[in-house]
Amino acid sequence: MLALDTFALSQHPEQITTLDSPDAVEELLRYLSIVHLGTPNRAALEDVELEGRMIRKADTVAIGLPAVNRDPSVFSEPDILKLDREDARKHAAFGGGIHQCLGQHLARVALRIGFSCLFARFPNPRLAVPAEEIKLREQPAAYGVLALPVAWDA
Repeated sequence: MLALDTFALSQHPEQITTLDSPDAVEELLRYLSIVHLGTPNRAALEDVELEGRMIRKADTVAIGLPAVNRDPSVFSEPDILKLDREDARKHAAFGGGIHQCLGQHLARVALRIGFSCLFARFPNPRLAVPAEEIKLREQPAAYGVLALPVAWDA
């Protein structure tokens, strides 16, 4: 997640100065989630129509977390990274309800500390190659960057 978010921030360097805002980590989790599917193999408990499509009782469903985290009815301008976003905590990067990730608090702390140390040690990071050359890991289990070559100001 640190590498993926550093990649996102390299595309929006003006926002690095707002990393200390209370919801910056929440916005980064919302903007680029490393897990793309909610807990798989959930079954509908009853027939339900969802946006014109019938889901029958016992049908299995999968939830696309990136779609949930970009829902325009929940997030204003959902495709824009805004580290000072007020509605960032509504994301589903860690799932929800009884299936919410047990390590979510540790992940948040690791991101806050990681970014604090990273940008204190290496100010103004930028990609050392064009963004189009960054290879992404797009496996179902985890999304991220395979390598992130960066340069920074001394």
